Amino acid sequence: MTDGAVVVVGGTRAIGLEIVRHYAGAGRDVVLSGQSPDNVAAAAAEIGGSVRGITFDLSAPQTIEAALADVGPVDRLVLAAIDRDQNAVATYDIERAIRLVTLKLVGYTTVVAKLRSRLATDASVVLFGGMAKERPYPGSTTVTTVNGGIVGLTRTLVEELRPIRVNSIHPGVVGDSPYWSEKPAAIEKYASQSPIGRLVTMAEIVGATVFLLENTGVNGVDLILDGGWHCR
Repeated sequence: MTDGAVVVVGGTRAIGLEIVRHYAGAGRDVVLSGQSPDNVAAAAAEIGGSVRGITFDLSAPQTIEAALADVGPVDRLVLAAIDRDQNAVATYDIERAIRLVTLKLVGYTTVVAKLRSRLATDASVVLFGGMAKERPYPGSTTVTTVNGGIVGLTRTLVEELRPIRVNSIHPGVVGDSPYWSEKPAAIEKYASQSPIGRLVTMAEIVGATVFLLENTGVNGVDLILDGGWHCR
């Protein structure tokens, strides 16, 4: 492993922040990003150590290069930023759809493109998708489409970045995440449908992300982490 940094895009909250916490606790230099300067500053201060923050919006990809200008070298890159878009075809909101597609596909790819020359030869990348790609629901058209696009993006980056490893992770409902923990009725519903009798946790998602980043034989994998819910 080189002395490069761990970069977590979308590292100010929830799973992204826990990934920052993991690597900072291991003594690594970590760069986290977020959209809000206040949230970025608060997250970096909370973790402390050799963590620093940068601010940019993935849905404005023209701003990404300047925001990443002083980052590097990099040996671990996590693209964990997400957004939600309840957007049914019957009432389709074009602006919301364009924002999410740009954030998740163009934004992710732009980060990789702008950091490409700074990625170590033994670097690894993890992209976050989601289980809407397997289990669509009413209003998930854009979310389902972009998470399916993460699979395609992972495949092409394996070839574009070789020998750098690229994998993706697709969590199901994460019961102790800030978003879902405020929805006890939904948690009870989805937990009752899970083959393991509960929902996956943020710690399990972090552990799986670290596995994808650190296991040097894993490449081009789209890892589902939902307790087996996708099998139903």
